[in-house]
Amino acid sequence: MTKRAWWLVALNFLVPGSAQVVAGNRRLGRFGLGTTILLWALVAVAVVLALVARGFALSLITNSVVLGLLVALAVFYAVVWAILTLDTLRLVRFVNVAPGARGLVAALGIVSLVLTVGGSGFVAANSVSAIGLLNIFAPGPSQDPIDGRYNILLLGGDAGPDRLGLRPDSISVVSIEAATGAAVIFGIPRNMQNVPFADGSPLWGPFPNGYDCGEECLVSYLYTYGVEHPELYPDAVDNGSDPGIEAMRDAVEGITGLQIPNYVLIDMQGFAQLIDALGGVEIDVAERVPLGINGGEIVGYIEAGSQRMDGATALWYARSRYDTTDYDRMERQRQVQEALLRQMDPANVLLSFQGVSAAGQQVVKTDIPQSMLSYFVELGAKTKDLPLTKIDFVPPLVEEEANPDFDLIRSTVDDALVPYTPPTETPAG
Repeated sequence: MTKRAWWLVALNFLVPGSAQVVAGNRRLGRFGLGTTILLWALVAVAVVLALVARGFALSLITNSVVLGLLVALAVFYAVVWAILTLDTLRLVRFVNVAPGARGLVAALGIVSLVLTVGGSGFVAANSVSAIGLLNIFAPGPSQDPIDGRYNILLLGGDAGPDRLGLRPDSISVVSIEAATGAAVIFGIPRNMQNVPFADGSPLWGPFPNGYDCGEECLVSYLYTYGVEHPELYPDAVDNGSDPGIEAMRDAVEGITGLQIPNYVLIDMQGFAQLIDALGGVEIDVAERVPLGINGGEIVGYIEAGSQRMDGATALWYARSRYDTTDYDRMERQRQVQEALLRQMDPANVLLSFQGVSAAGQQVVKTDIPQSMLSYFVELGAKTKDLPLTKIDFVPPLVEEEANPDFDLIRSTVDDALVPYTPPTETPAG
């Protein structure tokens, strides 16, 4: 009976339903075996799709309907496996098992129950979180690249307690080549003045000569101006944006000469939650950074060298204004962004997915269509394997933030967006 107990528990763990076929209710056993074989078939299909049709597989797992079915399937298997495991423990008949083996047999049964039901719960919980994360993205059809590239406006919004409303402290454009995934990031100082607007922008009405009212008209202030004048962009909200973002988009298009169909707004105040969800970030600090604002008190330091930063520390590192320039802050913000991207490898995201999803829903806003998410995930995997070109429009490239050379900026953009050519290998010898 002791050997029988070990076999039954082991069979239930390896092939759920087989224990019932051997020694119990065969009708229940056949049902359990059928569901087990069906699961193996589904897993095999998923593996094949991941290997030979990765794009299609990604489109499935980024579809809310498919994720909803996955939740239902995970709950179904959790119930089935719980019933089969408890019935197997009944079939064991512990009173007939050797006293020394009873605890071990029971422990194996409990481990089997925890792994199967717990695994199903993990899949269901992560699928629910993924459905919530998908709601960040906009409805609508896929978009074609413009001149072979996808251009996305990246705004780092800073809605801290020391300021009214949100103001984009970090302004960048990422341009990704559709064919290869090669990417270029253009950084725009938030203090840039006298900026022009895209052709046809409603901002030409109140500012016919560009945003030219001196220090009261920094490019980052256009977000606030747009929010305060929603009549300029009456359709913005219906299109998954808002008037502040549209004003920033018109300005950045005017500065760079690029068409920018999509944006991503990251709330820097909530950025710390995302970093904590991923377990922190590794940043190589070039020199000691005092934490504070100009004219205020120093509340601490981040020492030079390789530092493992939690969310709060990384946010301080990116935002600190004490005895520093905006150009220094731009560089630190870029370091934090790149460190975060390095942390977002598939294994780390999967293990921390519920926290990442919860943080992402609070941190990120975008008008990228949900239908393009799987494509961008696949394209992003290519991007991570290629060198990233970074161009900031700051001195010495652009000397004056009060009166920038926009012709130089646009020609620099044009020169940078050439098709990527893989380096050729030099023959040995």
